[in-house]
Amino acid sequence: MTIEITRASTIDGADEILSDGALAFVEALHHRFDARRHELLEARRVRRDRIAAGGTLDFLPETRAIREGDWRVASAPDALLDRRVEMTGPAAPAKMAINALNSEARVWLADLEDASSPHWHNVVGGVKNLRDAALGTLAFTSPAGKVYALRTDVRRPTVVTRPRGWHLPEHNVLVDGVPGSAALVDFGLHFFHTAQLLIDNGHGPYYYLPKLESHLEARLWNEVFVFAQEQLGIPQGTVRATVLIETIPAAFEMDEILYELRDHASGLNAGRWDYLFSLIKVFRDAGPEFVLPDRASVVMTAPFMRAYTELLVKTCHRRGAFAMGGMAAVVPNRSDLEVTRAAFEKVRADKTREANDGFDGSWVAHPDLVPVCREVFDAVLGDRPNQLEKQRPEVEVTAAELLDVASAHGEVTEAGLHGNLYVAVAYTAVWLSGNGAVAIHNLMEDAATAEISRSQVWQQLRNQVVFADTGRAITPELVRTVLAEEVERLRGEVDPERFARYYEPAAALIADICLSEEYVDFLTLPAYELLESER
Repeated sequence: MTIEITRASTIDGADEILSDGALAFVEALHHRFDARRHELLEARRVRRDRIAAGGTLDFLPETRAIREGDWRVASAPDALLDRRVEMTGPAAPAKMAINALNSEARVWLADLEDASSPHWHNVVGGVKNLRDAALGTLAFTSPAGKVYALRTDVRRPTVVTRPRGWHLPEHNVLVDGVPGSAALVDFGLHFFHTAQLLIDNGHGPYYYLPKLESHLEARLWNEVFVFAQEQLGIPQGTVRATVLIETIPAAFEMDEILYELRDHASGLNAGRWDYLFSLIKVFRDAGPEFVLPDRASVVMTAPFMRAYTELLVKTCHRRGAFAMGGMAAVVPNRSDLEVTRAAFEKVRADKTREANDGFDGSWVAHPDLVPVCREVFDAVLGDRPNQLEKQRPEVEVTAAELLDVASAHGEVTEAGLHGNLYVAVAYTAVWLSGNGAVAIHNLMEDAATAEISRSQVWQQLRNQVVFADTGRAITPELVRTVLAEEVERLRGEVDPERFARYYEPAAALIADICLSEEYVDFLTLPAYELLESER
């Protein structure tokens, strides 16, 4: 084999996950598809350069026949007919996986991507936990002796696994001497170990596909699915994929993405936080009309966000695919009744809007919110498993409406700058420590919200924004001052050893990418290099 594992895993059972057969399968995926992956990443850069030179985005003229055609995706398997509430969270550690599987949600989005830090023990451990969950043997005992086990008195959620995006490398796996594709490593190990087990359980190998920017990237995933099923003797069409529409280019290609995956498609999801990040990234130098207000003031009722979500529902239901709502970031605090009450109210309002718009289900990030989301969708769906029949023919969305960022109400404030820098540093530090999802000030933050935070700072500097609350213009010096203040605030919130190990390098990284002349496409790329430097 030309595949090499460069770091041993301390996870019990790692040798089973990294078996010769599994690695040979991952190697075959790379030899077949990795060159095309790199071509598509280059196509992203070409499109971005075109926009930087004064271009824009629009619906593709060359695929108009697909948008206007009469076609539908494959019928959903029984295990995916009802997705009214989906619990999201990392597949590792085992305690969190067990809590998700015991949550009584209809679906668990088992996240190997934005809610996970790519420490090698998380990569291997996440796949092992998913295999053990499929076997029904997943269990964990804490150092204090508390036992976590899968409940047998409730219906367990259908598991839908999210591998990492096309852009990410996996430095712990070398193929022909170069780092592997994180997406192919995640998918390959998971599919090899769980596909048949999941089928035997009455489910199947189901996936959420992140960060796609074009239908050609969806086509590549479809080719991967066909090849994988053929190689392991799994019937074609068994795989089902739900695509996160979380980039602005993908919003213009929803029909085409479903069409490319039509034999394996399950639906689309409104990945709202990454969508805002993508808007900033793609149009970062397109002028002040693309400068978003403070992150906290950008709501889903903003006209450009309404255009995005209503187009998604219409597109999905026209094609027989499920429309999945996005994450409500607020989380309850079991020690603070007022915070919990406010969280429940916000989630109920958010999910009510989605259910009334025609979404078939939605996401929550905490088990305590599962009943809230279920109650809202129960009220709209009743005994129906979904509302595919809600076609939304009245919805007509133009390119201008999708790009009308200026329609968002709110201001850009210096207080928002403080919040952005605090979240960016705090999240990155936790990510470096091995945790990809963390509650900060009663909001569930993952890589997407950290990306928005640092991107807003870069864009504000680029456009020399004047803050509404102080009247001061943003400058590199002001960013350094505010960053220093927020870092000192964080210093007082964590122990000195942890601060020195994780928060100091995180602060240096955030300073570098916010103040750099060149925009860094993904925070997780240089952050991953910091992980590797600790070897």
